Amino acid sequence: MTAPGGRFFVDAWDPSYGASFEASGTGPAAPSSAQVETDDELPAVDWRAIDVRPDVRAPDVVLLVDGVRRIDASLWMAESDGGTFPGLAASFAAGVVRCDLGRGSAQLAGTRVGRGLFTASPTAEDVVAGAIRYPVHRVGGTGELTKLPAAVQGPLTALEVAVSDAARTDGDLLVVDGPLRSRRHLPRTLGYIKTQHSQYLDARLTAVVTGLTAGQRSPVFRVGTAWGGWSWYLRLPVAAGAPWAGIVRVECSPELDIAEAVELADLSLVTLPRFASTPYKDPRAPQNLIPIAGLERRLRALLGDSRLLHRALTAAARR
Repeated sequence: MTAPGGRFFVDAWDPSYGASFEASGTGPAAPSSAQVETDDELPAVDWRAIDVRPDVRAPDVVLLVDGVRRIDASLWMAESDGGTFPGLAASFAAGVVRCDLGRGSAQLAGTRVGRGLFTASPTAEDVVAGAIRYPVHRVGGTGELTKLPAAVQGPLTALEVAVSDAARTDGDLLVVDGPLRSRRHLPRTLGYIKTQHSQYLDARLTAVVTGLTAGQRSPVFRVGTAWGGWSWYLRLPVAAGAPWAGIVRVECSPELDIAEAVELADLSLVTLPRFASTPYKDPRAPQNLIPIAGLERRLRALLGDSRLLHRALTAAARR
């Protein structure tokens, strides 16, 4: 529970006031510095909206994977030499929804919950708060408090991979909520990015994207960053509105050739729009897909009561 020769302390503030993991915005705010190749599917001079191809059929089974994370408390780890290190006690969960498109049914196919104490303290040990254990996840560097929330992403991604691997079948399509990042090796897998932070295309090609109608996509292009790969935009069913309304970016592994990437792009166009949410049900409609919204609610419930956990952590610190 405690570090040898030291104690840890819990901030009195509710951590929800100090951390937010969901960005917002109606379109990309700043140009990306990434090198982008736009001539692979179509030459850039011929870029146009691409409709659903008549010979493309949606997969029988679609798996939608998502994860949630929450900071249960901010901690301070006190060392025996008088030094201190900040820490975060975090809970996270991942789950997968199996959608059988032939039968028109969806069911929860698996969930997993993890917790952790994230700190650069060299002496910190697992924290036990009541019946809950927070295993130590030691981070590198000086471990500034502002950088600790990002450290939760690694264990959460590993949890998402594990829960999706257990649910996969031959011929399915796996849709990951968010960028692929370290999941780029997974077969028949799409990264689904519903919030656009960076502008990857020049003004003329961006006009093709914002000119898409519902059920159309852009040509496939390649993003040359460490976590880049094949990517494209598509517009989900949405009422007329802002230029980026209903537009999402989809990506697949850079290890695929262009023909395989185009095949997945076409597959996404006949698959993702059928899961689009509606404004009266979801304030993030249509980008927040219906199965994902339901999965998020379920996963947050599995994390437990944040107030009780904060109270248990505070009691553990006093001991």
